[in-house]
Amino acid sequence: MKIKFTLNGQTIERDVPVYKRALDFLRDDLKITSVKEGCGEGECGACTIIVNGKNVHSCLMLAVELDGKEVITLEGIKDPIKDAYVEAGAIQCGFCTPGFIVSTKVLLDKNSNPSEEEIKEALEGNLCRCTGYIKIIDAVKIASSKIKGSEKND
Repeated sequence: MKIKFTLNGQTIERDVPVYKRALDFLRDDLKITSVKEGCGEGECGACTIIVNGKNVHSCLMLAVELDGKEVITLEGIKDPIKDAYVEAGAIQCGFCTPGFIVSTKVLLDKNSNPSEEEIKEALEGNLCRCTGYIKIIDAVKIASSKIKGSEKND
């Protein structure tokens, strides 16, 4: 099936088999390496992407469902969120980090000043086995501060 969608600001047109998962299409065909398979069941969040402003587990989505949509991956995020994760030391093995950053972007696009409870709720679809989550929550708070600071300067 022929699909056309926007990926990180670029129009993509491709023929894809109707049975191919979005995860496999993005990673294998389009070489978007930030999208990783962890569990393959929508439980870990390593494959999280943004589709029309919402975080989605790409392992549970077919590539044909991307047709007509706007998709953002870690490669398309150009704001202070990535820097905040580094600053907070929230990156250890790095496997889960892209999914956390993508979920953080969705949260902060909707709410630039989330409470700690709202941060936890927004990240609950992502699992990490290395950090213990404290540094990840700190990273979201740092990113929120940076975004609020840049809004004041605009």
